[in-house]
Amino acid sequence: MESNTNGNGESPSDGKEEAPRNPDEGRTVVRLQRRGTGSGATVSEPEMHETVRGSKPGSRFLRLTRSGEQKLRRVGEGEFEATRAASRPQTGMGRFMASVRRVVIGEAIASSQASHQRLSKLIALAIFSSDALSSAAYATEEILLVLILAGTGAMTRSIPIALSIGVLATIVVVSYRQTIRAYPNGGGAYVVANENFGLFTALVAGSALLVDYIMTVAVSTAAGVAAVTSAIPDLHTERVELALLFVLIITLGNLRGIRESGTIFAIPTYFFIFTFGAMLVIGMAKILFGGGLTAPQPDNVIEPGTQALTLFLLLRAFSSGCAALTGIEAVANGVPSFKPPESRNAGTTQVWMATILMFFFVGTTVLAHQMEVQPSESTTVVAQIAQTVFGKNAMFYIIQVSTTMILVLAANTAFAGLPTLASVMAKDEVMPKQFSFRGDRLAFSNGIILLGVASSAVLVFFQAETHKIIPLYAFGVFTAFTISQAGMVVRWHRTHEPGWRMSTLINGTGAVATAIVAVIVVATKFTHGAWLSIAIMLTLVGLLWMIRKHYEAARDQLGQGMAPEVTAERLRMAGTRVQSVVVPVEEINRASLRTIAYARNISPNTVALHVTDERGEGENLRRQWEETVPDTPLFIVESPYRSLVEPILAYIDGLDRTHPGGVVTVVLPEFVPKHFWQKFLHNQLAVRLQKALLNRPNTVVVNVPYHLSR
Repeated sequence: MESNTNGNGESPSDGKEEAPRNPDEGRTVVRLQRRGTGSGATVSEPEMHETVRGSKPGSRFLRLTRSGEQKLRRVGEGEFEATRAASRPQTGMGRFMASVRRVVIGEAIASSQASHQRLSKLIALAIFSSDALSSAAYATEEILLVLILAGTGAMTRSIPIALSIGVLATIVVVSYRQTIRAYPNGGGAYVVANENFGLFTALVAGSALLVDYIMTVAVSTAAGVAAVTSAIPDLHTERVELALLFVLIITLGNLRGIRESGTIFAIPTYFFIFTFGAMLVIGMAKILFGGGLTAPQPDNVIEPGTQALTLFLLLRAFSSGCAALTGIEAVANGVPSFKPPESRNAGTTQVWMATILMFFFVGTTVLAHQMEVQPSESTTVVAQIAQTVFGKNAMFYIIQVSTTMILVLAANTAFAGLPTLASVMAKDEVMPKQFSFRGDRLAFSNGIILLGVASSAVLVFFQAETHKIIPLYAFGVFTAFTISQAGMVVRWHRTHEPGWRMSTLINGTGAVATAIVAVIVVATKFTHGAWLSIAIMLTLVGLLWMIRKHYEAARDQLGQGMAPEVTAERLRMAGTRVQSVVVPVEEINRASLRTIAYARNISPNTVALHVTDERGEGENLRRQWEETVPDTPLFIVESPYRSLVEPILAYIDGLDRTHPGGVVTVVLPEFVPKHFWQKFLHNQLAVRLQKALLNRPNTVVVNVPYHLSR
């Protein structure tokens, strides 16, 4: 539907010269009375239709924008929703970059689709268990690398050590099922510690988990590369480049969203489960019914040492093998990602994961012992077992391929865990708030990128050597385990929920067992790299504490949640041009209230604008706003694709169509931190809006700074 008029307001076919008396004639303008003022003052809502120029000089069209082209959609009184069209770039370069992004990451997903991104148990098993299952490919080897220092005779102790680790894993799994039941919103050790011990202990647990996730990506990727070089030794010199390539692929895969990444990575995970399981079953059958198997002598075998088989050496081998327990906590951290009922599905998935893990780990250790496998610098224990069971044929290479894929995809567990943890910590204001924002695909993109960059740095620094990286993260794993289980004990004593005594016994046993292992790890691996892990954790605790203190100081000075009286004299602008004033607000605080007061001095035609991706949060702010600032209307723009700048620009475009030739003044509240590094902890919406509005005609941008003193 179109109406065609020339520049003087006439139809080009009737030849009349009469001009319209009212510049708004032929246009539907919705005016709302200011709430709470009783003065009859009105404000203009944005016009949804666009005026475009015709083919003849001076002519113009009032075009009713098609639904697929509208940037804003009215959803209620004073409420709008930004459509996908609002986020479409307007420049050629912008459209090109958007096309590249769409190909690499995919189309943006609306917030309303979040519930459809939940995981079934089968997909969740692939996502959350890949780290734990992959450890079966190298945990046995880590035990043997320590025992060989005492000679080949000491390697017979590998089976008792593996069984002890299996008992420990059972205790940890049962304990974490309690955590899943008590904390269905996820968060793991950090959330448990924060509720039951306080902030400082929570920061220790959070730092331990962050180090754990980063080292998990580095270790699993390095182990995957080791499997590749075992099959193709010529690639050994290119191991760092291969590791970085694997990290890049997994990072991009996770940026596409948790559900899609789970679907992509599920096939390799189940391929590993079936092929690795078949190798163990066939190997055990040949040993039981075929009279035994002996592994061939590998290249670059590690010569047996002459150290005494002391308790310290056995404990060191035990702590090395405890790498098999990494990733067990991932399910408890990611409970909200499951389909309802979340807790029950998460608990079932964890049992599946633990059962498969223990069969793989103990089975690998038993076969390595029966086949007299010897540790080698160039051939993994799994490669030797596969060659002994199948010979160096197609099945051998299939085992190597599946092992490589699961080792690389073990990093996917960390990519599912760290971004979620970072978002929880960001909401608690102990990490930058940017980590709480979801990207185009409803994934926590900033956390994903941080993990990819940090793990890549570790791989480069340690030259993608698995044995050099493992000591760095074992301590973090068991520190988080211990804090989590101890926190659960405190919870049961505080709440006295039904069955609390049995729950206390279960979690207490888990806390004691994991604490002992943490002490063993420090005692046996301190000089091998555990000291560096501890130093990184302590540094992170200090950094997170500084971030929290900054946010507390900022909130105290801004007066968040306060409602002081706001008075502003209503002034009329000189001249005939209509001036609309828009104040983007995120919350009610001293900075936003001061900005509103300033804006009302510019023009009585002032509105506040709030962009949100959660309708409920917007309605809560509206109720607070009407009580605090009753004489300035607040408009809500729902942004289902989580963009901030584009919906504001779409709203301003609508005001332009309501008052052609009018002036739009955008008044931006902005607080200035005392220290330069603190500005990176805030949203910086004012800076982004300034850049977007710089070259826009009839638009004035005003910053109202609020300086923080500390």
